Formats: sequence, structure tokens, C-alpha cells
Amino acid sequence: QVQLAESGGGSVPPGGSLNLSCAPSGTIFDQYITAMGWYRQAPDNKRRLVARITKERTTTYADSVKGRFTISGDLAKNTMSLYMNNLEPKDTSVYYCCAWRATSDHETEAPDYWGQGTQVTVSS
Repeated sequence: QVQLAESGGGSVPPGGSLNLSCAPSGTIFDQYITAMGWYRQAPDNKRRLVARITKERTTTYADSVKGRFTISGDLAKNTMSLYMNNLEPKDTSVYYCCAWRATSDHETEAPDYWGQGTQVTVSS
């Protein structure tokens, strides 16, 4: 079982930038990871997809972050980053790193692994 850990959260003013990172917190990694992604907590307490990257490097973004956020990763090492630019107050949330194994459909099924989350606050 891979334990994912996020880092890089914090507080920035509107228009600021942050770079979130995700990596295994221990020495165990999963060689069968086929996609990794970032979710954030919505006001209804549901987690919504922010961005996702597959082992083929196909990326998907929520409409609200297109053009502002960039996802990158090395899935063989179970590592991933999310560069967030031109942040807005509506981006304030807890951001969760996650990963799908080859046995899960990353487009229709929930991730197999989750991190604990990192807080991002955008406020003047």
C-alpha cells in the first residue's frame, strides 16, 4: 500500500502562485500506477477533480483551472506536481493527491490511493 504525501500548500494573495508536490511518504511505491491526480474539497464537502495525468502523459483539467494550473509527474516514481498560477480566492481549499492503479479506470472510478491533503488559502 502506497502512502502519498502532499507538500507545498500555504497562503498567498490573489494573483499569487504555489507549487504542490506529491510523493510516497515511505519507501514503498507502486509500479502499476497508471494515473495520478489532484482533487480539492468543494463547498458541498465532495472532492472534485482539479487535474489528472496518465502514464501516457495525457492531462485533464477542470474548466475552472484551465490555463492557470499545470500538472506534471513521473508516475514510475509515483511523484507528481501541480503548479498553480494566478490564484483566485475561489481556489481556496484542501488539495488531495491521489493515484489509480492499472486495475482501476481513472475516468470512472475513484482513486486507489489518497494523500492526507494540504491547505491552500488565497486571500488578501
